Amino acid sequence: LESSLLTQPWASVRFGESTFLAKACFRDTGYILLISDLSSVWYESADAEAVAQRSKELNKRLTVHVSSFLNHLCNLMCPLLAGQPGATTAFSCHCSASSLRLHVKSELSGLPFYWDFHCCPAPLEMVFRHLVRPLIKMNLALQCQVQELISLLLQKDAEIEDYSESGATLSRDRLRTEPFQEETFQQNFVAK
Repeated sequence: LESSLLTQPWASVRFGESTFLAKACFRDTGYILLISDLSSVWYESADAEAVAQRSKELNKRLTVHVSSFLNHLCNLMCPLLAGQPGATTAFSCHCSASSLRLHVKSELSGLPFYWDFHCCPAPLEMVFRHLVRPLIKMNLALQCQVQELISLLLQKDAEIEDYSESGATLSRDRLRTEPFQEETFQQNFVAK
């Protein structure tokens, strides 16, 4: 499950007044949820047996196969992670330094459905693998992209200057631009 979670994108979710980043992966054999407020990271990984046990405790009137519970949880969480929580589903969150509990209230087969995600602090290796390493890689990729764009702008300025020196003029004066100044651009970007 955790390797499948690596391919899932982070999504911004709100519970009450708090905003979190979250990602999840659901299968017939269990689920894994990773959630962060950018100062702490919590996770829960539950196999089918743990889901069956918790579903009996929270939903005494429901008797469905554990895969149906997991499928229903997936159908509740995926719209939330896509920014479109279901109108009939309520989420609430209670967090502390040592735990995060995400409570879900919905319906399944016309009966009330409750679920609690019991999240504990994520191990450092998991935080590194799912949050830190991807952020560093993305930062490096964006730095390379900025350098390529700066190089292209400087090449275009040189091309325009060559045209101007050979007597070419703009047919529309509104298209005229000032030559790109990398240092000024970097200073303005940092200032913003």
